[in-house]
Amino acid sequence: MKTVQISLNSIDKVKSFVNEITKYDNDFDLVSGRYVIDAKSIMGIFSLDLSKPIDLNIHADDNVDEILKALDAYIIK
Repeated sequence: MKTVQISLNSIDKVKSFVNEITKYDNDFDLVSGRYVIDAKSIMGIFSLDLSKPIDLNIHADDNVDEILKALDAYIIK
């Protein structure tokens, strides 16, 4: 599992983020405080406080680099 911090501070960013990660069969969790939601759930994402960075847990072993490259626009460096 790999964890990165992401920023989803607009509706368009949320939509494009969900479209990007649904291309992968892996599991993705978004963690904000004590809440953990499925990152592929657009309704779940909107239940989080999007004004702050969110932790993204990527449950993958083989294609992590490919996923990180695809999500580069959302990752906080």
